Amino acid sequence: MLRKKVVVFTGAGISKESGIDTFRDNDGLWKQFDCNKLASIEGFEADPQLVLDFYNARRAALNDVHPNHAHLMLAELEQWHDVTIITQNVDDLHERAGSSNIIHIHGELKKVTSSANLYDPNCIKEYPFDVPIRLGDMAADGSQLRPFVVWFGENVNGWDEAVAHVQQAEIFLVVGTSLTVTPASHFIYFVRPRVPKFFINPGQVSIPNDIEYIKANATDGIDTFIDRVIELTAHE
Repeated sequence: MLRKKVVVFTGAGISKESGIDTFRDNDGLWKQFDCNKLASIEGFEADPQLVLDFYNARRAALNDVHPNHAHLMLAELEQWHDVTIITQNVDDLHERAGSSNIIHIHGELKKVTSSANLYDPNCIKEYPFDVPIRLGDMAADGSQLRPFVVWFGENVNGWDEAVAHVQQAEIFLVVGTSLTVTPASHFIYFVRPRVPKFFINPGQVSIPNDIEYIKANATDGIDTFIDRVIELTAHE
């Protein structure tokens, strides 16, 4: 079997099956809360306590969830292929499952950063889920600590690196996202022609016709995808 570069783009649907609330579903968090107040720098400046409380609750909830079958199978795939995961998810379930090459384009709840400069490398650090971020907790630059989560209007994390991996992909998978959120929805257009592309989603979504549609949730569809990868690489 020839080792292939497999690039996987994951969204909220894969973590939902581990019990993590999504943001955009009909029952998602943005149906219950005002995203403009909770996911923008303007909202943070207007009411930092409200925003910190919201994300502290999201962070604490991660103590009670675990990687599911889809996370674990993607980690196991590294035994046979070069796997890069690009994720919209801010949880750490891919890491816990054992995946080793992960780009979090929307940031990570397990980290904090400066409220003055989201990407200041001197201020980004891991922070325990069970320790709340409080008003008065300062980053290394003297600004208020905030979650290392990309808010509306902020540049996504690691975009150029993610695009470079997609352009090098020999097999490309989308799982757990309906490809409606920009700019991440554009990744599919960076995949080279004739590269096998797969899409795992339980609903009906309009996608280009050169993508193989696996109509299933993440934990069921991942096995179909693994079977297809085996078929594609068995005789190479």
